[in-house]
Amino acid sequence: MRRLCLTFTAALLFPVLTGCLSHTRKLRQATLAGPVMNADALQLVHDVNQRYGQINSLTATVEFTPSVGGVRRGKQTVYTSFTGYILIRKPEMLRVLVLVPVLHTHALDLASDGKTFTLVIPPKGRAIEGSNAVSARSSKPMENLRPNVFVDSMLIQSISSQQIVSIIHESSTALDPKTKRLVETPEYDLTVLSPPPPDSAPGAIAVAKPLRVIRFSRLTLLPVEQDVYNNNGDLVTQVRYGPYQSFSGTDFPSTIDINRPLDEYRIHLAITKLVVNQTLSDEQFHVTVPKGYQIEKLK
Repeated sequence: MRRLCLTFTAALLFPVLTGCLSHTRKLRQATLAGPVMNADALQLVHDVNQRYGQINSLTATVEFTPSVGGVRRGKQTVYTSFTGYILIRKPEMLRVLVLVPVLHTHALDLASDGKTFTLVIPPKGRAIEGSNAVSARSSKPMENLRPNVFVDSMLIQSISSQQIVSIIHESSTALDPKTKRLVETPEYDLTVLSPPPPDSAPGAIAVAKPLRVIRFSRLTLLPVEQDVYNNNGDLVTQVRYGPYQSFSGTDFPSTIDINRPLDEYRIHLAITKLVVNQTLSDEQFHVTVPKGYQIEKLK
């Protein structure tokens, strides 16, 4: 009886072992995008801090292409491109000026001294004022523009010695539009975590909060993406950096895509001109609200 059972079991397994119950199909093979460079976490941190330290101010001429909406709204609206300017002076001084196409009048003017901000919307005769840390949201996505969105996206902030980092190896594949071949690009993901609370109880599990994940291409060891998280661990800003270009000797992304998933708006920035370490006065980071404007104060 035992031999009969073994024979019966073998008869069932035989088609599986011989492939009679399987199907093989050919897949497109991916080729490496180029020679791969190696780095450890400390080198990537050093490179981030060095790039951040090299720029004290910047003035960028950009093309803004905003869009609003997403899966929660069930629709997405893409607006026409606007010409504008972005001025940044460390540590957090910011000015963003967006011009109306053709007329070149002001469509939006955002200024911040690092602590408070003023957002002026001339076509609507409105202005919004508040603290940089304000979390109140408007039902109109583009009115949720805050200084940190641009400051954190344009300049990848330095990583302090108190923060914790870890590195993992990843890769992305994409179809090359020219050769129609599948190309694999090896990448590093550098996760930046907050230090655990100093008053943790002995023997308790230390919990560190995610702050950012910076993705590097291993072809260049330059950042190609950055995810920024809030205190609750929500992804608040996702930034993708396009091909790097030399602007008067400074390598900088030629395009920056900013996605705000919670607010459901996106801003595509195409940088046409960039000047770094130019002297910028305090007046260039101040905007005056015209008389008669409706002012909304956020607390």
